[in-house]
Amino acid sequence: MEHVVGTMTNGAAGIKKLSFLEMVKRIGPGIVLTGVVIGPGAITTAAMLGASYGYQLLWLLIPVIFMGISFTLTTFRIAMLTGKPIIHAIRHFYGKWAAGFVGFCLFLACLFFTLGNISGSGAGMNLIFGIDWKLGALIMIAILLWLYFSKDTYSKVEKGILICIIGMILAFYATLIASGGPDAGQTVHGLTHWGFPEGSFTTALAFISTHAAVTAGVYGTYLGAEKKWKKEDLFNGGMLADAIAHVTSVVLIAGSIILVGAIVLNPQGLQIRNAQQLADMLTPFLGNASDFVMGVALLGAAFSSLLGNTQRGMVLLNAGFDWDVRLESKIVRWGCVACLILGCIGSFFFQGSATQLIFIANLATAIGTPVAGFFITLMIWRKDVNAGYKAPRTLQICMTISYLFALGMTILTVSKFM
Repeated sequence: MEHVVGTMTNGAAGIKKLSFLEMVKRIGPGIVLTGVVIGPGAITTAAMLGASYGYQLLWLLIPVIFMGISFTLTTFRIAMLTGKPIIHAIRHFYGKWAAGFVGFCLFLACLFFTLGNISGSGAGMNLIFGIDWKLGALIMIAILLWLYFSKDTYSKVEKGILICIIGMILAFYATLIASGGPDAGQTVHGLTHWGFPEGSFTTALAFISTHAAVTAGVYGTYLGAEKKWKKEDLFNGGMLADAIAHVTSVVLIAGSIILVGAIVLNPQGLQIRNAQQLADMLTPFLGNASDFVMGVALLGAAFSSLLGNTQRGMVLLNAGFDWDVRLESKIVRWGCVACLILGCIGSFFFQGSATQLIFIANLATAIGTPVAGFFITLMIWRKDVNAGYKAPRTLQICMTISYLFALGMTILTVSKFM
């Protein structure tokens, strides 16, 4: 672990490693980030992978693990050693124009997420209660507004998202068990044989850009300030535990969804085109309860993602222009309200299905990693960032590989549309 996060040439050697229970207590931002990442778009793209390509794209979980830990530890390290969250660090090293550009691009990525999350929350309410999805979305937004303007915002967000994550894990694994579980041979083959089946590249990019987004790591550095992390947490195991908790929870959820899609939908040649089809994949095993279970999963995913994502967008935008980034500040709270209004307008006037909007919105979020990742990769290699510390060579290489992989996928996907 010391080789991954780097060791200090003087003081870090004397920092005591936390016990397992102490590390668990330090976990927090990673859980919030999981709630932000696992929204309706994550469920939809994971289900699409399983339904359309069976076990063939299971291997994408491996780069998700690699990139997720690399992005998270890199951003945490830069923030702790510079004493500045990521966008503030970009402002310090590369100027206000670079910081403003990165903040705006990340804000746009988050705004696209919000479009999909609003549609997903409405789809979940529709499956559970049978009400119009637009009315369902408005009800969920009203609950969010109450949370935004209540005291102790971070604590409520962290606890609410943790409940949603546990609910999603239980729902999907119960379905996986009820289906008889995955085929062991095909699972191993899907994890070890890397390749893109014909027509799968766009869906694969949407999956990667959602589940291993550098945006999550950037936002995590601001949540770390809310959690009151200290530099010691970089070396005592606290931040590593948080990063592992984040990536593990993401992979546990995404993996179960891909497998359910591969087991239920792929053999029938069915495609995911709307929320009802997401629920239908559970029908053979849950019967009439399938709408309710999928509705709860979509609602939990949308709620947790909306809760964290709108705040994430405003925090990153404000950071880019050096405005107040505190979750309880007026500019963040009212900015979140404005984002929700824009999201509602975009969602309600979209002519396609809610599921189509979710997928398109997820694909559009790919703008974040190429922009922010460029500056983060530059910073982790800077000698003045790591001054007084042993260079984290392994982490530097892992971050560079992760960035180039994400950038390459984005460029190839864009080239297919030109």
